[in-house]
Amino acid sequence: MARMFSLLRLVLASVCVGFAWFPECSSCHQQSHYTKPNFVIILADDIGWGDLGANRAAEQSHTPNLDKLASEGIRLVDFHSAASTCSPSRASLLTGRLGIRNGVLHNFAATSVGGLPINETTLAEALKQCGYMTGLIGKWHLGHHGSFHPNWRGFDYFYGIPYSNDMGCTDCPGYNLPPCAPCPQHLATPHRPAGGCNAHLALPLMENFAILEQPVNLTSLAARYSHQAVSFIKNARYRGQPFLLYVALTHMHVPLSPAHVSPEHGPYEESLQEMDRLVGDIRACTDSNTLIWFTGDNGPWAQKCHLAGSVGPFLGKWQTMQGGSSAKQTTWEGGHREPTVVYWPGQIPPNRTSTALLSTLDIFPTLAALAHCSLPDNRRFDGKDVSENLRGGPEDANRILYHPNSGAGGRIGDIDTVRWGHYKAFYTTGGALACNGSTGHSQRHDPPLLFNLYYDPQEGTPVAQESEEYKRMLPLISQAMADLLEDIRMDNVSTANYAQDPSAAPCCNPMLAACRCEKTGGGDSGCRH
Repeated sequence: MARMFSLLRLVLASVCVGFAWFPECSSCHQQSHYTKPNFVIILADDIGWGDLGANRAAEQSHTPNLDKLASEGIRLVDFHSAASTCSPSRASLLTGRLGIRNGVLHNFAATSVGGLPINETTLAEALKQCGYMTGLIGKWHLGHHGSFHPNWRGFDYFYGIPYSNDMGCTDCPGYNLPPCAPCPQHLATPHRPAGGCNAHLALPLMENFAILEQPVNLTSLAARYSHQAVSFIKNARYRGQPFLLYVALTHMHVPLSPAHVSPEHGPYEESLQEMDRLVGDIRACTDSNTLIWFTGDNGPWAQKCHLAGSVGPFLGKWQTMQGGSSAKQTTWEGGHREPTVVYWPGQIPPNRTSTALLSTLDIFPTLAALAHCSLPDNRRFDGKDVSENLRGGPEDANRILYHPNSGAGGRIGDIDTVRWGHYKAFYTTGGALACNGSTGHSQRHDPPLLFNLYYDPQEGTPVAQESEEYKRMLPLISQAMADLLEDIRMDNVSTANYAQDPSAAPCCNPMLAACRCEKTGGGDSGCRH
């Protein structure tokens, strides 16, 4: 009997350790017994600093779970994405390096043959070498063709979409401006304007290398992400392994597709609440040995009007007076200052607010240090280990961040904006497409515009160039720019392949309209709004 019981346990374990994660294998409330910490990174898409209720205490909150996480952890109010658009921001998070080093300067397409360069080491690859089980639930957008697929970039398990949710059509188009057209049902369907989405290729849902659905039903995706994330955590616990779970949400990127929209709230608020509930589900399944880091990839997509989020007080007034948006795709604060919460019971003191100048670039070196993993020694990193900051240590008043051009002004990927402590210098400015249809043309500034964000977080009035304040800061800013360029010149720099080929697009069945699968599974076929 004992032998049969041991054999049964072996069979069960073999089921649990595969790529299909079964929640029966463990419990959310079972405490892990290994010493290395677990990590959950939750990355929201196109979210604004002002979307987090804890950042706007005087206003109605739609994020009670995140607010609770903030009250039990640390809220980082001066935290920044490493770029102001999708692929470059994600590449920097996973490599700890700016796009000018890792080669990812702009977004990849559905037909891209390349992705994040293979010689770049991802956080998942580094932690796998230290015994971690690694999973990605959600959006990848760093190359899906061949060796650029997440399963080849350090992730044991992938469940999600290969790129943004507006890069393919669905049968339930959701909310977008302009509206998305639904996928054609038949090859003979007449061409219709695509609107805000690609109408010729259905958006796929993938599990590892397999396409589960094409098109995916976005209205049920949040619930399925929640289920898969919880299952992954349970099974890592069952296996006795520390884990990295990277949850890259489609929220709050258009098309917004909440499962329900109530008369009291619009689609944006409902999507925000849906995202918050998903965070609550994940939090409920973690233990005291798990660090949760919530942040965003870039600021709101202002041209989507009421379907875009709030930048809070970071209005970029100098730019909006010139024309255009100062949010996503720009180097104004609204483009890259992100709502950020870090929670780790017993390690991070609760209910703290930090004004330390930090970045998604810091996530890789910080988690590697906490896991006692070595960083690759043949490249230089732009991020640093900030674990002591998270635990309440001193802030670096002279921290420098570099913000790459992300589409609104200057040559894309170049560093033309520098943050030094409270000061921010713009060598190039530009405004993205705004809700009112205006744009702000790219302008070169030599000497640079300089703002003191301590007194002027709205970036409305530059520091006078004849002032002592400006004269004191200009040489420091100039030297910081020179130091970065010299450091890059001496570094191991990568180049991404942005070539495209229609055959690289994920396609379930090329004989059906929009690459539809003959059968779909796991999703609700009804469109609920």
